[in-house]
Amino acid sequence: MEIDDQRFNLVRKRAEEEYEKIGKVKCPYLNDYVNFNTIGFQHLLFKDWNKTRLRTEQYIRLKLIKLAPLVISKSHTLQEFDECKIFIRQKINSRWESRIKIVRYYVFVAIINEARIKVIVKGIEGGGKIFYSLYPSWKVVVDVNGQKKKKFYSGDLESD
Repeated sequence: MEIDDQRFNLVRKRAEEEYEKIGKVKCPYLNDYVNFNTIGFQHLLFKDWNKTRLRTEQYIRLKLIKLAPLVISKSHTLQEFDECKIFIRQKINSRWESRIKIVRYYVFVAIINEARIKVIVKGIEGGGKIFYSLYPSWKVVVDVNGQKKKKFYSGDLESD
């Protein structure tokens, strides 16, 4: 799928404007607020620090961003959970350092307007919960026999 610059920039601008208005959303499952900060928006654009996502991937995520608050605010059931210790980049004493922290990922799934999406909420030890990512939970692929089938995303929640 080829996305021209004008169309991509328009979607990105609208997504940024909508994202800035969100602020925080109460999640019934977590019984806590989920903050929508720059970390979440940057993760929609970058797979890892300084590693950009494919443009089509960014475009799809930016188009779906308006559904994230709805999924979080209506979620009473957790679909996936992961907890691990990883290095987190933090600004400490005016410089960036990596520290090992316990990180928890909460994944909520919803079908809205015939789109099945996953929303990831990230909780870092000693901090609040933040919106971290969202993506369509399936895509159609063609196998070696020419059959169309759905491919489900799964795996590393840090990079999804």
